[in-house]
Amino acid sequence: MKEAINQSRLPTPKTIFLSLIILSLFILIILSLQSHNSLQKPISTNPTHGLKIRPGYTSYDTYIHHQLQKTTNPKLQKIWTTRDWARKIRVFQRFFNRLKQEKLLSTTSKALCVGARVGQEVEALKRVGVNNSIGLDLVPYPPNVIKGDFHYQPFDDETFDFEFSNVFDHALYPDKFVGEIQRTLKIGGICVLHVAVSRRSDKYSANDLYSIEPLKMLFNGSELVRSRKVDGFGLDTEVVFRKKKI
Repeated sequence: MKEAINQSRLPTPKTIFLSLIILSLFILIILSLQSHNSLQKPISTNPTHGLKIRPGYTSYDTYIHHQLQKTTNPKLQKIWTTRDWARKIRVFQRFFNRLKQEKLLSTTSKALCVGARVGQEVEALKRVGVNNSIGLDLVPYPPNVIKGDFHYQPFDDETFDFEFSNVFDHALYPDKFVGEIQRTLKIGGICVLHVAVSRRSDKYSANDLYSIEPLKMLFNGSELVRSRKVDGFGLDTEVVFRKKKI
């Protein structure tokens, strides 16, 4: 009798099957809620005084998609490669010639332009004699610009003598943007940024900068050489850093 009672208390295959279904549904509900909550949270950042990350990017893919809307816009590409092409090259040449005069750039420099789009700044570098120059952007534009994400540069450590960028405001993760520049610069290498401090950047910007102090904090492996006011296509400040020997 006791053995019969114990057997009756054992779960049947049907009961086990139903229990597994209920458990699976419970796990799926939990995972769904976690996924939903993660999409609602803004991307985590390390807020720095004077630097604000713009809200609205629910994931890195969302951010990349938004940036590509500008880079792949046919109307903008036509403007960049026709009406703006020669004008921007002339302006960049003036900037780079001054840097050469200050001994911050030379014809023997290996140079990278970060976020170069169609490569006007690369072409300008070559026209002032810096022939070993290349640009990096999400969309390649041969022969001057190769494909790459400036948050994750596809280059070895200490590759370049000189790096230039006027797209700091497009960095969703400014610490990674700067970290990659410092990683790929040689010891003593020069980084030049054109940024907007007094003006607000365009709708594709991912951050707003209110002084150069956050840049000095982010470039923790470099020394500030100088900063000055410029007129650089909506950007008003040029900041120059030199990578220190650690």
